[in-house]
Amino acid sequence: MNSVSEKEIGLIVQKVIGEISRQSLPFQNDSNSSNNSTKKTVAVGSDHGGYEAKKHVIEYLNELGYQPVDCGTDSQESVDYPDFALAVAEKVASKTAWRGIVIDGAGIGSCMAANKVRGIRAAMCYDYATAVNSREHNNSNVLTLGAGLQGINQINLIIKTWLETKFAGGRHARRVDKIMEIEQKYSKTP
Repeated sequence: MNSVSEKEIGLIVQKVIGEISRQSLPFQNDSNSSNNSTKKTVAVGSDHGGYEAKKHVIEYLNELGYQPVDCGTDSQESVDYPDFALAVAEKVASKTAWRGIVIDGAGIGSCMAANKVRGIRAAMCYDYATAVNSREHNNSNVLTLGAGLQGINQINLIIKTWLETKFAGGRHARRVDKIMEIEQKYSKTP
């Protein structure tokens, strides 16, 4: 029996992820399909660590029919990720953007920063399952990604999944309401 090397397995996995990211997803909401999403604005920002991935994400959003708004940064020169997480979160909170995506080295810090903005439910997603869960159960409105942890095919899969998964409501709505009550309790009024 021939054994398959780790490199060969990696190539197979990349190919499968690439194919999945080009196919329609089974949970796709008809009112939010890529054909109907041309008016959906998505704010996109990154720090220097996510700059190259951000350029790709903006292209990919255009391909999917969304309208990306670039919230910076504009180079690989060292910058502070909270500034760009805030810029994206403010666009979503003010309803200037339908959703937001922030990319830094790991996705963690940007998630923490974005979640400080009233009305934001940012989720750091690292695979298909976390993207589905963050939308279906938590109604996340900002996605954070780690450019240093994910390849472009994985980023595409996460973004497409996250944008096309609708909030399930029901018992999950009650839980999201409780999250927002915590925010209200511990936030200063503007």
